[in-house]
Amino acid sequence: MYFFNGDIKRTQEDGDVIYYYSSSQTTHTTKPDGTEIIKFKNGQSETHHRNGSKDIVFPDGTIRHVLPSGEEKIKFSDGVTQRVLTNGDKIIDFPDGQRETHTSLYKRREYPDGTVKTVYQDGRQETQYANGRLRIKDPDGRVILDRLPTVSPPVKATPHLFSQPS
Repeated sequence: MYFFNGDIKRTQEDGDVIYYYSSSQTTHTTKPDGTEIIKFKNGQSETHHRNGSKDIVFPDGTIRHVLPSGEEKIKFSDGVTQRVLTNGDKIIDFPDGQRETHTSLYKRREYPDGTVKTVYQDGRQETQYANGRLRIKDPDGRVILDRLPTVSPPVKATPHLFSQPS
């Protein structure tokens, strides 16, 4: 079926309904099971599933999966993955093992060595180093606490009850 605006609608033998939007050069395919596939001129494609989930593939290779709950999982072409939770919080995992968490209250970066840096909404910064050191800065960047872990003096070995005198 051809429309006066240049759009075309076809129904395939397998039941697929293909609608081509001439003005945007977009193809919209509806499968018999209700799945919809939309292909855009720029190479982006979207698959809308009956359960409400969506898979979106961008021209740069980024893949975005939207769950029926609204949660999103995104895999970028550089290997970075991001989850966007229904409350808006984001969890970003980097290929080098770092993880970043964004909430309405803070942004936190966790490093593979165990160091954790948190920047709060008011600008305060807290860094917990892998060795136990804690550094806290005020919103102006002034150090207000820099505490090294306490180190206990070495424990003197006590002779074992069953050791033989030398």
